Amino acid sequence: MTDRRELAVWLYLVNASLLAAHEMDSAYWHEWDLFQLPGGIQLFLVLNVLILLIVLYGLKQVARWRRGAKALSYLLAAAGVFAFTIHSYFIATGHPEFRLAVSQALLVAMLLVSVAQAVVVRRCDTPQ
Repeated sequence: MTDRRELAVWLYLVNASLLAAHEMDSAYWHEWDLFQLPGGIQLFLVLNVLILLIVLYGLKQVARWRRGAKALSYLLAAAGVFAFTIHSYFIATGHPEFRLAVSQALLVAMLLVSVAQAVVVRRCDTPQ
């Protein structure tokens, strides 16, 4: 495995961990209310199981650099950028959720790691 692919695996793992921590934080803030999801906590939990399955499958593919590795890496990176963007919007429009220092640090970390992940994955198939 090339150094770039190894770095891509680590960035995927870190980003997945940040996303998982953010989802735990989201449960604290009752994110289903923020997004007006019908079904409340029950739908939120089901969606998170599905998200976790996709993220873990992606980790398997990225670790082996198999089919779909780049697409799944980009998907996770996009999720991190989206999470930062939508929650920043909610904060800017006066919502009280996600205003704790660690909540905001997770969002910023997801943004930074997501950008780094996308850059590294893009360079994975270019000569070093």
